Amino acid sequence: MKPTRGERLFYGINYLFLTGCGLLAVFPFLYIVSVSLTPYVEVIRHGGFIVFPRKITFEAYRQLLTESEIPRAFLNTVFITATATALGLILTTMLAYGLARKSLPGRQTILLVLLFTMFFGGGLIPQYLLMKWLHLLDTYAVLILSGTVSVFNMFVMKGFFENLPDGLEEAALIDGASELQTLRKIILPLSRPVLATIGLFYAVGYWNSFFEAVLYVRDVAKHPLQPVLQRMLSVPDATEIMGNIEDYVPSEAVKMAAVVISIVPILLVYPFLQKHFTKGVLLGSIKG
Repeated sequence: MKPTRGERLFYGINYLFLTGCGLLAVFPFLYIVSVSLTPYVEVIRHGGFIVFPRKITFEAYRQLLTESEIPRAFLNTVFITATATALGLILTTMLAYGLARKSLPGRQTILLVLLFTMFFGGGLIPQYLLMKWLHLLDTYAVLILSGTVSVFNMFVMKGFFENLPDGLEEAALIDGASELQTLRKIILPLSRPVLATIGLFYAVGYWNSFFEAVLYVRDVAKHPLQPVLQRMLSVPDATEIMGNIEDYVPSEAVKMAAVVISIVPILLVYPFLQKHFTKGVLLGSIKG
């Protein structure tokens, strides 16, 4: 059916609006990348505002990777994110799979307790005292275990498991498969969309984690990327230029380079999981 004039007008306005929103979202990142790649002479020539650099230099990135805490913090973040995401997926999957079974004794009570924790918490001081009592302060373990299982993610995965046909598990049990074999060989291969979605949730959360490191870890050598980046961005800019201006790397360029390094890994991972993202959230939210 051919769209009416009003529908074409609506679609046109909608496309223009969404395009404008997309440009507004991309512009800050484009500006950050441009500042990190532009020589200082070009910055002065254009009054400090650069969107599309005419000349490019990677000196800010070289200085950042050789003369700062960023490389060590980056490796810390990769280790924490990879370990915590894998552990979070394993524990969330096991918890969601068990609670998806209606025959589980005390299922409703467990669900109510977990749901209660989504809206009410013990507070910051009891959580800190708990980590201290467990001797986890100033260790990598506290950054990994402090948010290992998300109740929201568990409910999304539980809803996905409940949407799978019951006949699959029944057939596997009749063939002699154990519960663990059923989960590993039948359920998990069918759950790639929700696993990719939950894994992305965990990975982004741990990659951007800031507060836990500041609260629980005093040793700056164990800090992930975000606290180190915050310290860099809070340092005042240097105004005195020593030596040749052509070789000068402004601190603002180094800071923007650090921001780019902290953002790019997630941008590179997301396209590979995008096809599973919407499907996993929708299928996991039908039941609940």
